Amino acid sequence: MTEPGSNLTRTRIHRALSRPNLLMGADRELVLLTGLVAVILIFVVLTWYATLFGVAIWLIAVAALRMMAKADPLMRRVYLRHVSRRSLYRSTSTPWRKF
Repeated sequence: MTEPGSNLTRTRIHRALSRPNLLMGADRELVLLTGLVAVILIFVVLTWYATLFGVAIWLIAVAALRMMAKADPLMRRVYLRHVSRRSLYRSTSTPWRKF
Protein backbone atom coordinates (compact mmCIF):
# COMPACT_ATOMS: atom_id res chain seq x y z
CA MET A 1 0.00 0.00 0.00
CA THR A 2 1.45 3.36 -1.01
CA GLU A 3 0.79 6.71 0.55
CA PRO A 4 -0.96 9.38 -1.49
CA GLY A 5 1.59 11.69 -3.05
CA SER A 6 4.47 9.26 -2.79
CA ASN A 7 4.81 9.13 -6.59
CA LEU A 8 5.45 12.87 -6.81
CA THR A 9 8.93 14.00 -7.69
CA ARG A 10 10.39 16.70 -5.50
CA THR A 11 12.46 19.40 -7.12
CA ARG A 12 14.35 22.01 -5.17
CA ILE A 13 13.95 25.62 -6.22
CA HIS A 14 16.91 27.61 -5.00
CA ARG A 15 16.23 31.06 -3.57
CA ALA A 16 18.87 32.71 -5.74
CA LEU A 17 16.88 31.75 -8.84
CA SER A 18 13.52 33.07 -7.66
CA ARG A 19 14.21 36.18 -5.59
CA PRO A 20 14.34 39.64 -7.15
CA ASN A 21 17.64 41.26 -8.12
CA LEU A 22 18.12 43.95 -5.45
CA LEU A 23 21.08 46.20 -4.62
CA MET A 24 21.20 47.84 -1.19
CA GLY A 25 17.63 46.63 -0.61
CA ALA A 26 16.19 48.39 -3.67
CA ASP A 27 15.75 47.76 -7.37
CA ARG A 28 19.23 47.36 -8.84
CA GLU A 29 18.76 49.38 -12.02
CA LEU A 30 17.11 52.32 -10.25
CA VAL A 31 19.81 52.49 -7.57
CA LEU A 32 22.53 52.50 -10.22
CA LEU A 33 20.68 55.10 -12.29
CA THR A 34 20.23 57.48 -9.35
CA GLY A 35 23.88 56.99 -8.40
CA LEU A 36 24.92 57.83 -11.95
CA VAL A 37 22.79 60.97 -11.97
CA ALA A 38 24.24 62.07 -8.61
CA VAL A 39 27.82 61.47 -9.78
CA ILE A 40 27.19 63.38 -13.02
CA LEU A 41 25.79 66.28 -10.99
CA ILE A 42 28.82 66.27 -8.71
CA PHE A 43 31.41 66.16 -11.49
CA VAL A 44 29.70 68.65 -13.77
CA VAL A 45 29.24 71.38 -11.19
CA LEU A 46 32.43 70.67 -9.15
CA THR A 47 31.55 72.58 -5.98
CA TRP A 48 31.14 71.45 -2.40
CA TYR A 49 27.49 72.43 -2.48
CA ALA A 50 26.90 70.25 -5.52
CA THR A 51 28.69 67.37 -3.79
CA LEU A 52 26.54 67.68 -0.69
CA PHE A 53 23.41 68.09 -2.81
CA GLY A 54 24.27 65.08 -4.99
CA VAL A 55 24.96 62.84 -2.00
CA ALA A 56 21.77 64.02 -0.27
CA ILE A 57 19.68 63.41 -3.39
CA TRP A 58 21.17 59.95 -3.77
CA LEU A 59 20.56 59.00 -0.12
CA ILE A 60 16.96 60.24 -0.25
CA ALA A 61 16.36 58.39 -3.54
CA VAL A 62 17.83 55.14 -2.17
CA ALA A 63 15.66 55.43 0.95
CA ALA A 64 12.55 55.95 -1.21
CA LEU A 65 13.52 53.06 -3.50
CA ARG A 66 14.05 50.79 -0.48
CA MET A 67 10.57 51.62 0.79
CA MET A 68 9.21 50.88 -2.68
CA ALA A 69 11.06 47.54 -2.83
CA LYS A 70 9.84 46.62 0.64
CA ALA A 71 6.25 47.07 -0.54
CA ASP A 72 6.81 45.14 -3.77
CA PRO A 73 10.23 44.18 -5.16
CA LEU A 74 8.84 44.06 -8.71
CA MET A 75 6.95 47.36 -8.53
CA ARG A 76 8.95 49.02 -11.33
CA ARG A 77 8.12 46.23 -13.77
CA VAL A 78 4.48 46.18 -12.74
CA TYR A 79 4.21 49.96 -13.15
CA LEU A 80 5.86 49.90 -16.58
CA ARG A 81 3.49 47.14 -17.71
CA HIS A 82 0.54 49.12 -16.32
CA VAL A 83 1.56 52.26 -18.23
CA SER A 84 2.02 50.35 -21.48
CA ARG A 85 -1.57 49.09 -21.43
CA ARG A 86 -4.41 51.01 -23.05
CA SER A 87 -7.06 52.62 -20.91
CA LEU A 88 -9.84 51.01 -22.96
CA TYR A 89 -9.93 47.85 -25.04
CA ARG A 90 -12.83 47.58 -27.47
CA SER A 91 -14.85 44.41 -27.36
CA THR A 92 -14.24 43.38 -30.96
CA SER A 93 -12.99 40.11 -32.29
CA THR A 94 -10.00 41.61 -34.07
CA PRO A 95 -8.34 45.04 -34.32
CA TRP A 96 -8.88 45.03 -38.10
CA ARG A 97 -12.68 44.68 -37.87
CA LYS A 98 -14.67 47.17 -39.97
CA PHE A 99 -17.01 49.40 -37.94
